[in-house]
Amino acid sequence: MSSSTPTDPAVRPASTPAASTAATAPAADDPLGRERSHLAASRAALRTMRADVESLDIRDVSANWVNAEVLARQIDERIKALADLSDTPLFFGRLDYLHAPGADQAEGAEGERFYIGRRHVHDAEGDPMVIDWRAPVSQPFYRASKKDPMDVALRRRFGYTGGDLTAYEDEHLSDPADPAGATVTSKLLQQEIERPRVGPMRDIVATIQPEQDEIVRSGLSGTVCVQGGPGTGKTAVGLHRVAFLLYAHRDRLARTGTLVIGPNRSFLHYIEQVLPALGELAVQQATVDDLVAHAEVRGTDDAAGALVKGDARMAEVLRRALYSHVTLPTEPVVVVRGSRRWRVAAYELEEIVKELLDRGIRYGAAREALPQRVAHAVLVQMERAGEAPDDRVQDTVARNTAVKAAVKAVWPPVDPAKLVLRLLTDADFLAAHAEGILTEEEQKTVLWAKPVRSVKSARWSAADTVLIDEATDLVERTHSLGHVVLDEAQDLSPMQYRAVGRRCTTGSATVLGDLAQGTTPWATRTWEEALAHLGKSEGVIEELTAGFRVPTDVITYASRLLPHIAPGLTPVASVRENPGFFRIRAAEGDTDVVAACEELLRHEGSTGLIAADARIPALAEALAAAGLTHLSPGAETTAETRLTLVPASLAKGLEYDYVVLDDPQAVVDGEPDERTGLRRLYVALTRAVSGLIVTHTAPLPRQLA
Repeated sequence: MSSSTPTDPAVRPASTPAASTAATAPAADDPLGRERSHLAASRAALRTMRADVESLDIRDVSANWVNAEVLARQIDERIKALADLSDTPLFFGRLDYLHAPGADQAEGAEGERFYIGRRHVHDAEGDPMVIDWRAPVSQPFYRASKKDPMDVALRRRFGYTGGDLTAYEDEHLSDPADPAGATVTSKLLQQEIERPRVGPMRDIVATIQPEQDEIVRSGLSGTVCVQGGPGTGKTAVGLHRVAFLLYAHRDRLARTGTLVIGPNRSFLHYIEQVLPALGELAVQQATVDDLVAHAEVRGTDDAAGALVKGDARMAEVLRRALYSHVTLPTEPVVVVRGSRRWRVAAYELEEIVKELLDRGIRYGAAREALPQRVAHAVLVQMERAGEAPDDRVQDTVARNTAVKAAVKAVWPPVDPAKLVLRLLTDADFLAAHAEGILTEEEQKTVLWAKPVRSVKSARWSAADTVLIDEATDLVERTHSLGHVVLDEAQDLSPMQYRAVGRRCTTGSATVLGDLAQGTTPWATRTWEEALAHLGKSEGVIEELTAGFRVPTDVITYASRLLPHIAPGLTPVASVRENPGFFRIRAAEGDTDVVAACEELLRHEGSTGLIAADARIPALAEALAAAGLTHLSPGAETTAETRLTLVPASLAKGLEYDYVVLDDPQAVVDGEPDERTGLRRLYVALTRAVSGLIVTHTAPLPRQLA
């Protein structure tokens, strides 16, 4: 591997900005200058592409105002996708092929050169100047190696300072003079991985590793579950897989939709700029609570109650309770039309009802089908009597008063929220439908202590709304999307998995998580079990074990907890050359914690102060007294405010260049049991990208000894 900058392999600001090199042609022996010229020309071409879209006149091509609105929105999204972000590299790599891709290599076809970037850019003739990283021809940038060069002669990585191209680094993958299999760590790759983080999460298109790329480019038809420890890039892999699928299956996913599900609003705010930076603007984001927001959440459950409500067995209790409303008919239906009376016997009605029950279709769909089935039985009698009724007659009979009354008596409408409310407040009703499913003790844990007047006055918990969502789906099928990404999945209950699975019954899913970071009483035990609840038992489970974010010393220290929280799980192995800054300090009070924050703020990048939830008010006062302004989790850091005060319960999924972790034992004690507390501590210990200071007034947990 060779590396080149104006004077040194390290990345540093260049003396001449990239944009200024377009006016004068670089010398033949100035490869960096030539690359800067190509960057300037590519940016000019992108501006032209954007201007061409902005100048489109759709007044004469829209059939009506609806089409005009749709087309205008599509054009607006295209304009946004073609934005040139001045501080974001337009391309980050180059591939020089030995032969033209797709050509017969035996014919000695001349090779081609491709610049790899975040989006496609072409010149006025339509020839590509930058190739989208998702295109098949870009794949060797991530997969090629000495052992398998994939017909690539040279792979070049570029280094940037802001938006200026300042360095490049070459790998001659097909050079026979280089020993096959020799591997040299890319300095530019390491610098990009370790670059300070200010602001929201950014994309990783320049640093995707081969094992990550395999997951990113996996097909739309299959569900993939990614187990990954802290810093393995599982969230980024999931988001980039969405971007790849939208590139490869844009028309299909435009019709069916895509959704990213995160654990909380702070997390979603943190990741919300990744896909737009890749030119993808149409992906929805939500939490599981957003998906099941059928009622306002104003109450909470104790751990025992939430555990039972989140158990998959509740689905069968709900199904029994719902279909208990169906009663077999005992009276015939008599339909009067003019002077004729048509009688459908009780036994015939019973057969119709049983057939609908046996088919297992949704409660509401069966209820809508029932009057049509009864009307059809009447039409059969009419035909036998010599009449010739058509579909309009059948619809009229289905709306007949006698038929409607019979349907209401046999298959009454059911409100899902009222059904759940009755189960939670009527002990006899719950016992009747939970028999053989829930024990008496389990039934007591979910029953409300006080009666409730109505659905609106009920103090629903988050687990209750999931039950309402299940009941709603039993009545009417939930709309399915083309693809769903579920992040931090290890904290979902079986019933929550079912709620997510309903949103992708005809689509696929990407499930992301870490079993060691499960911090709920119902945390996932195995991914096989999770996929079964999701309705995706055929899903493939992949494991990422190479850590790119957390420094070696930090992840090694945090991994001491693994035998106690997730025995058998493979520890993350940091691949970073920089071991990171790591200190453990005894503190006498909050002033020592503030001093640690001030120390880390002298470094470039973001700093997070993570503490047990109960400690947050006191630490906020201490920071204010010291004149240190701080942000809440998920808020975007700026050059002026780089400190975030983070409750341990919200730290999952977030990352900071430097972290001060306050009193680990308090984090453990803040959870209902020791195992959950140690898992919460494991999360908090692994949020740092460059350095960690652990301060403690109480002794450290024995598991860290």
